[in-house]
Amino acid sequence: MGLCALLAETAHVHPHRVAFVDPADKRAWSGRAPITWTYAAATEIVSRLANGLRTWRLPKGSRIGLSLAGGAESALAYLAIEAAGHCPCLLPPGWSEDDLVAGVQAAGIAAVLCQARAGNAAPAETMRRVALRYFGLRYLAAFGPDVPDGVISLDGMALDGTGGPFAAQAAGGLVSFAGGDPARPVHRSGNALLAAIALHHTRIGIAPGERILSLLPFSDLRAVVTGLGTALTGGAGLETLPVFSALPFAETLARPLPTHLVAPAGLERNLAASRLPDTLRSCSLVHRAPSAFPARALAADGAHPVIDVVAFDEVALLSGTRGRDDVLRTLADPERSPLPDALIAIRAEEDGRLAFRGEACRTALLQRGNSPEKTAEAWSETRFRATVRAGRVTALTLG
Repeated sequence: MGLCALLAETAHVHPHRVAFVDPADKRAWSGRAPITWTYAAATEIVSRLANGLRTWRLPKGSRIGLSLAGGAESALAYLAIEAAGHCPCLLPPGWSEDDLVAGVQAAGIAAVLCQARAGNAAPAETMRRVALRYFGLRYLAAFGPDVPDGVISLDGMALDGTGGPFAAQAAGGLVSFAGGDPARPVHRSGNALLAAIALHHTRIGIAPGERILSLLPFSDLRAVVTGLGTALTGGAGLETLPVFSALPFAETLARPLPTHLVAPAGLERNLAASRLPDTLRSCSLVHRAPSAFPARALAADGAHPVIDVVAFDEVALLSGTRGRDDVLRTLADPERSPLPDALIAIRAEEDGRLAFRGEACRTALLQRGNSPEKTAEAWSETRFRATVRAGRVTALTLG
C-alpha cells in the first residue's frame, strides 16, 4: 500500500477534512494562488494527475523526478506518481543544472514534474536544458503559470483530465539522494517507507484532524516521513512553509489549530526565545548527520513534547522524545535501546561507525539505475561515528 491509498481511505470517510494547506504568501514566489485542499478534493486531483501520467509511454515502476519547492503541489504530485504505479524521486530544489543532469542520470529518471516559477528561478526552463543533455529524460511537466514550450502543463492535466477511484498500488517506494549528493541515489521500498513513518508517528501522537506545520523543504526522506507520511497516516492536515520568514511563520503558528511543528534543529534557540501557542501539541527538531548536539534550549516539560529526529543520510531516521526515549541516549548505548528490532536496530561496528538494520532501514544504493535487493536482516553501515560523554551523544562525525 502506498501513501496515496491512505489519502483515499480518509477521503472516503471524512471527505471535508483538510488535507493540505498552501502558505499564504505562495503567490509572491510561485505566481499561484494559495489553496486549502480537503481530502476529497486532493484525492480527485491526484486521480486526475495519475490518469494523465498513465498515458505516458513509461513502464510500470518508472522513476519520476520531483523538483518542487514545496506547498500542496509537492504532496499532490508525489501521490499522483504513486497512484500511477511509478516511483517518486526527490530532486533537491537547490541543485544546479549540472547536479540535476548527474542526479537524473544516476537514478535513471525517465520524467520530471516541476514548476514554471520558484522565486527568481525558472525550474521548467532548467529542466528543458537538462533533457537536452540527458536523452533518457523523456517527459517534462510543470505547474504554471507560463509553462514553456515542450513542457506538459500539469494544471491542464488536472483541469481537463478525468478522475475517479484509483487502485491501491504496490508502492514502488522512494528514491532520494544521500547527503544531497547527485551521485548517490538511494532506493527505499514502499514497506520500508511505511515502517519509517510508523516509527515517527508513534512518537508525536498526532490525532485525526490536527495539523502538521513543516518548515522542511520537500527534498529528502526527512520531509516525507515527518510531514506528508505522518499526516496521512494520522488522517491529519499538512501545511508547509517552504520559504521561511519570521512574521508569516508566527502568524501561521498562531492559528487556533492543534499543531505539530516540524523544524530544522538549527531553529531550536529561536523557538525557545519565542512564545509558543497553547495549541502546540509537539515540536519535532530535525537534525542531519554529521551534527553536533550542544546544550538544549527547549525543555522536555510535557506541555508540548520535543522530539529529536536524526537523519543518517537516507539510510535511517531515528526519532525520540526528550525525557523519555531520548535519541542521544539511545545512540550512546544502542544495545540497551527500547527500539522495536524488527523495524530498526542499531550497532556500532568495529571501526566505530554506526550501522542500522530492520524494515525501516531497508535501503539500497542505486547502481546504474538498478536497485539491488536487500533484506531487512542485513546491516547497513553509515559514514558516521558517535562521540559519547556521560552517557549521551554529543556529536555525530564522519568516519
